[in-house]
Amino acid sequence: MNKKNIMFLGTASSVGKSTLVAGLCRVLKNDNFKVAPFKAMNISLNSYVTKDGEEIGRAQVAQAEACKIEPSALMNPILLKPSGGHTQVIVNGKVYDNIEPYKYKEINKKLKGFVKESYEKLSKDYEILVLEGSGGCAEINLKESDIANMNMAESVDAPVILVADIDRGGVFASIVGTLQLLSENERKRVKGVIINKFRGKKEYFESGVKQLEDIIKIPVIGVMPYEDFDIDDEDSVTEKINNKEAEDGKNIDIAIIRLSHMSNFTDFNVLNRINGVNVRYVESIKHLKNPDVIIIPGTKNTIEDLRLLKESKLADEIIKLHDNGTLVLGICGGYQMLGKLLLDQQGVEGKTFQEEGLGLLDIKTRFNERKVTKQVEAKVVSNLKDINEIENKLLVGYEIHNGISKVGKNVKPFIKDSKEKVIGACNKEGTVAGTYLHGIFDSEDFTNTFINALKKKNNLDLCEVDKLNKVSDYKNEQYEKLAKVFLENIDVDKIKQIIGI
Repeated sequence: MNKKNIMFLGTASSVGKSTLVAGLCRVLKNDNFKVAPFKAMNISLNSYVTKDGEEIGRAQVAQAEACKIEPSALMNPILLKPSGGHTQVIVNGKVYDNIEPYKYKEINKKLKGFVKESYEKLSKDYEILVLEGSGGCAEINLKESDIANMNMAESVDAPVILVADIDRGGVFASIVGTLQLLSENERKRVKGVIINKFRGKKEYFESGVKQLEDIIKIPVIGVMPYEDFDIDDEDSVTEKINNKEAEDGKNIDIAIIRLSHMSNFTDFNVLNRINGVNVRYVESIKHLKNPDVIIIPGTKNTIEDLRLLKESKLADEIIKLHDNGTLVLGICGGYQMLGKLLLDQQGVEGKTFQEEGLGLLDIKTRFNERKVTKQVEAKVVSNLKDINEIENKLLVGYEIHNGISKVGKNVKPFIKDSKEKVIGACNKEGTVAGTYLHGIFDSEDFTNTFINALKKKNNLDLCEVDKLNKVSDYKNEQYEKLAKVFLENIDVDKIKQIIGI
């Protein structure tokens, strides 16, 4: 393959590969190259649905946005979603198999074939592909079944940049150790090192860089500072998932239940950007306290997470707070939990075939093997209590779910799609609501109205709606900020030389 490419591999997980790939993608795009991202395999519960109804990892969506192109399953041909004692294997955006632990090796050869086909198809449409590895690239016990790291680099003859995170400590040992565990041919493929998440003055680190280069005989082509780029994350190993306390009476306090198998937490990133809104991720009664809104998010294993909610007594506390006037919202799996009953007689999610829900909504959910994955245009058809101006607001988002929910007589439609299908319901009092629509808060008009209604109820200063950025504009600003920092701290001319452009 003679297409131009470069690959970012990591010394470990969460060293910042995804962000650096997005940064280089935007830099190359700004230089008028036709560029696209590629990650052979993701292991993540945080996924997205493309326009073609394909499910892929969220990081490649962000990287595609940085390239100013439409995301495609070709950019992430294999997505593994572990849950409930098994792993759902998604190939080219569709469910391919559900495998038991340690059965991965049995389908490994087939998966490598799918990856090769996707790479070849994608490379026909772009001048440069920027590849990302998965986790640490020197896991010697996994080398035989490696798909996304050195195996990928070798199969497409990609030069490699090794990324290490200095913020977690031990950066010199992690770099030297990683290189030592690679074979001689693999080490020759590594053309540069980037040290990421550096705090402090870089001039005081120059001697350390020189010492490292003397040991590894590979140039350090950049030291990236620790910066807060508001870019969608690949999984829940992120600083956005925390439990910051609200200032009493000064902000709208939104508590999101941090489920064990929580997925698509990016649904709530927009809320973090609104002045006067505090978002907390909560795992215990002690931290739940008395929020204005409780949100139960999506999950890869609804029934198991529902059981854990009950065991922790969070379920009882959510019901109690609802009865005392707190608004409760559920997204996807959270919507299903709000109902009366969940049935999984085909064992789609695991070995639990039936579980009573929280009983806050008159709906029943039945799981089936066919997975719904599609982008959706929708509309709010009912107001909620104290939020009486959201009716008829237009929404865009996507659905990813196996369960089908049947609504009972004691609920009313909350959201309908463009075909008038009910994809969300609320109780008649408007105190609890749920929907299958992911990305609901990315619709600015709905979100601004929703938040301002809560602020009005609490006698807080309203948001100046006309000054709030559109989500797309805000994201573009973040990619430009990332590209600027990348250019200032990474030897981009060296990277272009490595790529051969």
